[in-house]
Amino acid sequence: MPSARFDSLDDLIDRTGIRRDELVTLAEVGALNTFGYDRRAALWQVEKAVKKEGALFKRSGARSQKSGDDASPLPTMTPVERVLADYQGTGLTVGPHPMSFRRRELAMRGVLRATDLPRGQHGRRVRVAGAVITRQRPGTAKGFVFLTLEDETGIANIIIRPPLFAEQKRAILDQPFLLVEGRLQIQDGVTAVKAERCQGLWNAGPDVDSHDFY
Repeated sequence: MPSARFDSLDDLIDRTGIRRDELVTLAEVGALNTFGYDRRAALWQVEKAVKKEGALFKRSGARSQKSGDDASPLPTMTPVERVLADYQGTGLTVGPHPMSFRRRELAMRGVLRATDLPRGQHGRRVRVAGAVITRQRPGTAKGFVFLTLEDETGIANIIIRPPLFAEQKRAILDQPFLLVEGRLQIQDGVTAVKAERCQGLWNAGPDVDSHDFY
């Protein structure tokens, strides 16, 4: 009975018939690191492994094993590049949140973390930023739009009045990451920011799939 564990990249290819594009995605998101490669080294090995072989060597066990000659010339991915690859390949990441890479800069601009908001003062003017993970405009809400922003500490609820939505609709709907400025509302244990201004965060991170309901 064959082993359920794959001993190498070549073993994975031989036993599954996996496609090149699928291998590339697995390499980019770090799923092939178990074979001893970093992500870019895995991409390099994928390209070598999927090359057509002569009939003499095909499935003969003569595929080359990892050695010094197989070393990848590609630089390893930076932490930011790994997060981008995670989102592109899977739509999420188990590593650092994209906002964590901008936190120092945002803090200098007075942008609070989501976890800071419940400790704030009701009515205070605040700034908060994050990935837009939901957009909602219930039919009973009289045109109000509700956003959920996610950063590395949690989520922030955003309330957008109809006039502001009409004025800044493009940024609110199109930007995957937003910086919102408005008034903090803390009522009955529920924390939200009543937005007065919304703007996209350029180069904040990858496109994020949000759950939108209109």
